[in-house]
Amino acid sequence: MRADRGRLLSVLAAGLRDLSLAEEVLQEAAVSALSHWGRAGLPASPQGWLLQVARRKAIDRLRGAKRSNRHAQALTVLARDEAAPEPDAIPDERLRLIFACCHPALEPKSRVALTLRTVCGLTTPEIARAFLDAEPTMGQRISRAKAKITAAGIPFAIPEDDHWAERLETVLTTIYLIFTTGYVAGPDEPRDLCLEAEYLMRLIDRLRPEDAEIEGALAMMLLTAARRAARIGADGASLPPSEQDRRLWDHARISEGRDILARAVARRRPGPFQIKAAIADCQMAEPRPDWPQIAALYGALLRFEPTPVVQLNAAVAIAEAGDPARGLAMVETLSDLADYQPFHAARAALLAMTGDHQGAIAAYQHAIATAQTPAEALFLTRRMEGLGSGQGALGA
Repeated sequence: MRADRGRLLSVLAAGLRDLSLAEEVLQEAAVSALSHWGRAGLPASPQGWLLQVARRKAIDRLRGAKRSNRHAQALTVLARDEAAPEPDAIPDERLRLIFACCHPALEPKSRVALTLRTVCGLTTPEIARAFLDAEPTMGQRISRAKAKITAAGIPFAIPEDDHWAERLETVLTTIYLIFTTGYVAGPDEPRDLCLEAEYLMRLIDRLRPEDAEIEGALAMMLLTAARRAARIGADGASLPPSEQDRRLWDHARISEGRDILARAVARRRPGPFQIKAAIADCQMAEPRPDWPQIAALYGALLRFEPTPVVQLNAAVAIAEAGDPARGLAMVETLSDLADYQPFHAARAALLAMTGDHQGAIAAYQHAIATAQTPAEALFLTRRMEGLGSGQGALGA
């Protein structure tokens, strides 16, 4: 069930058009397997057995429920599939399930939670802990998302070509949010969300090969994950790539990420995830980050994502590339980010770089007070304390 739950669930959900019902009948089939297989032994195809038993249980549920057009359509599909021979191989419909879970009609946090629950098989307590939510709150969020998929008739389908790019971006963004949540989490989490996100991205790449943006997103994830073991220093403070111990980097992941990025770029279909992967690559250039190239890449990214957050990152890159005054001027125009903690951290660094130590101290204090992790707060504190020695740049 750990290995095949997502695949079985995707087949059932596509036929039933009801994710909650699909989960329930699959669980009932697993319970039946415990007793039946204990007496009769394993069937030739355990996955096929589970799928057929789940379909029969769904038919029983739907026949006993109040009829609707949706139920009638599901019964027709189930009756046809249930009458077929027990399958030896289960079709991989997980891409359809992922697109349903990441539908734009669901709010971002619900997309993440539902994808982790259905495709990765994380439990509700595990998801709640990862997002610092109470378990009942997360359970309600997941239940509402499933109900919305059913009520809104969200299809378990791969988008047509004219909607592919916009829907794919939602999926990739959702999975990368899973990755970043794991990246900043402590080592004591029961499930490694970075690895779950990597699993999902590799799955999508396998189910939809030769897509440049999928390859770019996977490359970005691998290149970023490669630095994970070095991101916290011996004193517990977070470290930017320029200050990390490169001996701790995962060079196998770096090599794979760069190969995938080169393959994506060679397709000549540029997109934001490929640019972000290139930025991650330039941060690991020898002997230090290639800030002029990073600044140029952020300029390209702004054409795809003209958001204040991208503008903030572009401003930092311009400052690190040798023009802190211009970078600071760009930052000072981003008043929409007043409640965004990294804005104050970046502004503090740029004020320090331009010689305004008093302004930098005030900005650092704000950033430290609102830091999301102790490691980040300690990093900023070290920067503030080092102002007198000419430190203070972000370097990230």
